[in-house]
Amino acid sequence: MRSYPFVTVDVFTTTRFGGNPLAVFPDATGMSDAEMQSLAAEFNLSETTFVLPPEDPAHTARVRIFTRTREMPFAGHPNVGTAFVLAQQGRDKGGKLLFEELAGLVEIDVERDTSGAPVGATIAAPQPLSLGPELPVETVAACASLQPADIRVAAHKPVGASLGNPFVIAEVGPSALARATPDFPSFRQALEQTAGLNGRLGLYLYAHDGPGRVQARMFAPLGGTIEDPATGSAAGPLSALLLSLTSEPELRVDIHQGVVMGRPSLLRVVARRAADGIRATIAGQCVPVLRGEAQL
Repeated sequence: MRSYPFVTVDVFTTTRFGGNPLAVFPDATGMSDAEMQSLAAEFNLSETTFVLPPEDPAHTARVRIFTRTREMPFAGHPNVGTAFVLAQQGRDKGGKLLFEELAGLVEIDVERDTSGAPVGATIAAPQPLSLGPELPVETVAACASLQPADIRVAAHKPVGASLGNPFVIAEVGPSALARATPDFPSFRQALEQTAGLNGRLGLYLYAHDGPGRVQARMFAPLGGTIEDPATGSAAGPLSALLLSLTSEPELRVDIHQGVVMGRPSLLRVVARRAADGIRATIAGQCVPVLRGEAQL
């Protein structure tokens, strides 16, 4: 029998049992794909990460990210949480880490407190903003159990957006955001009717909450996540999309998520114009929770 240590951390929070929980296997050498997927399903969290030796020795690690049902090319809170765990083990170099992932290289800066202890990380999404299909207002409203009038389109229509992991982003009013509930049949119908979604639909709803501040919720029920407390790989595209609607060189947004779930999260996002498009960084802090071993 093989034994693999793991740790869990709450990500995008400074309070234990807030934020988005993540399980991290700091050394998954020798695990099969099937074992990684089974462990992710066993933990039943939004994502679980598995750290492997890098293909390029100049990089820190190869990181694989699994949801309950599939492997992900990139995700936000798994990178922040994994970086925090590896920094605690002293595996960063001068406060920096570089992860190899399916979506590309993820550059990370470790955040430390005044004593030098790691408290979080800032990650750079691996790709510039790319936009996918627009979805009808009626489709998005049905998925969130809302009325079409609840979906705001003055700034943009509901649209697919990605920095390495695609989401459909839609603006709503604050009261609609609080009322939103995922409707499984509508999600299935949306996937059947929208070829550009490629069989996956994560819906990121947001409402403006003052200058530089947004409230958000994310639903991906067909992938096993009824609601996610904090979604860095959706927060990044949101900030990049909002910047694309302006002529500004940079946009800073504090995104509050998980409030309705009782797991409040804070994601500090910066979108910037770059030579190859609009890129974004996502920052947050972490709190350690559990340690243990998995037996395989």
